[in-house]
Amino acid sequence: MKIRYFSLLLLLCVLTGTFSLRAQKRPLLPPPNAPAQTARTELPLTATESEVHVQALPADSTVVLLVGRIRSLSNESSFSFQQYDHALHLRQETPLEVPDEFEFNRMCAEGNTVYALFSSRSKTGRLWVAAYNGQLGQTRTQQYETRLSREIVELKALDGRLLATVLLNDQQHVTVLLLDVANGQMQYLSSIYEPMPTQLTSVADAASRRAEYVLTQTNGRKSRLLLKQLTEQGQLVSSEFVQTESERSLITAQITPPQDTTARLLMGTYSLRDPNYAQGLFATDLRASANSGTKPPLRFYDFLRLKHFFDYLKPSRQARLRERTERRMARSVPPLRWRYRVLLHELRPQPDGGYVLVAEVYYPHYRYNSYGNVPGNFNTGYSPYGSGYANSRVFDGYQTTHALVCGFDRSGTLLWDNTFVVNNLRRYSLEEAVRLQNLPDGRLVLAYLDDDKIRYKLINRAETSPNDHAVPILTGTGTDGGKENARDTSQSDLMPWFGSRFIATGYQRVRSERGPDREVFFLNSVVF
Repeated sequence: MKIRYFSLLLLLCVLTGTFSLRAQKRPLLPPPNAPAQTARTELPLTATESEVHVQALPADSTVVLLVGRIRSLSNESSFSFQQYDHALHLRQETPLEVPDEFEFNRMCAEGNTVYALFSSRSKTGRLWVAAYNGQLGQTRTQQYETRLSREIVELKALDGRLLATVLLNDQQHVTVLLLDVANGQMQYLSSIYEPMPTQLTSVADAASRRAEYVLTQTNGRKSRLLLKQLTEQGQLVSSEFVQTESERSLITAQITPPQDTTARLLMGTYSLRDPNYAQGLFATDLRASANSGTKPPLRFYDFLRLKHFFDYLKPSRQARLRERTERRMARSVPPLRWRYRVLLHELRPQPDGGYVLVAEVYYPHYRYNSYGNVPGNFNTGYSPYGSGYANSRVFDGYQTTHALVCGFDRSGTLLWDNTFVVNNLRRYSLEEAVRLQNLPDGRLVLAYLDDDKIRYKLINRAETSPNDHAVPILTGTGTDGGKENARDTSQSDLMPWFGSRFIATGYQRVRSERGPDREVFFLNSVVF
């Protein structure tokens, strides 16, 4: 009887396991309101033998690629601009002859023109710029001997000129370099010359021919903001300080674009004592009141006052945190000091006249090894017995925990907040990773790429909604009718395009059910 009993039990387990495996193989249903991937284009390129840089152009619903291919029997690359229409059909391809000594640095756009900036490998400070206008089918190039610039920190276009924020050779100061692509002239803007470490944000608008910079000035204990407005030729129009009289310090901020002449808002982060970590958000209306002639005071919003900021924590931990804070307030004890690093996105104007601010909360991630110290700024391992016994700490990218999104009215009053809790989001350069797009019904969508998946969250002001929506990047059906799956997605990115569309890009290995695998660079149109 015992043998028969165990045989039946074993058979039941096998059958149950079989049914479980079959259930696991069933395709998961897409979440509600899942995006449609309406078009896809593949380029037969590999990450080891090519480089592709993508610039979305909402102005004419196209996307421009700068494609570099390694020449045979050489380590040099041949480049070309490729422009695709809204359906991702190739509209035109224009070769670009890049001198061999240059390597790609950054790309930006203004209207229908794409600017690609290259840096010399052999001579510090030598730059090369290509301006591509797809409508005219023309490319203009210029070379610059800047001499003093060492690293390009940011690049923006303004009325046919480039404003490049640069770190100087002394590695102690940051300034702005104005590059005129039409005539090849250049100049350093003496109105912006700040010691490091300076946080800097900027906005530029061709219609008003203005650019505005927000710079951080600190004495190590307290920091303030300096606002400077420039013309398209780099001339200083106005300058003003924004600071607090309390113990708060202003870390960094974003300002509304110059083309909005009816509002001038400043929104950013502030700290308590330590200017490296954010305690919360601040907002202010920079326009003087018509009645009093004075500017409204700054409004401060501690992270704890926000409804959704701590959604990335487990509910039990959130409850303990709020209880601890309430006890401190009851005893009139100073508030808890948070240790958050925040990356601010540019302010996004909304149909109702207000603005949306997205802020990514991140921390530097490190990995450790026991193979001794490796030269580098991020390695801190030490051993009195020699480097062979030290555990080295090696920088391994910036890890994002969540993205905060807030809605403000035209006076800078906070109306609502929400949070997108993210997973597996790490990048090596401190740039935007979570992307925002407006939807026709007034909602917002935050999204990013995670390997071969598109993760997203639909935002309806402060309403609670799921953080775990995800859909795979679709490859379609093979030419032989077999199913295909994406594998080994790398160097991927998701960028806002036009309307409610994103453009998803990256390298992939596509596995076909009936044919051989292929390696491609893909473009997917993602419509919410």
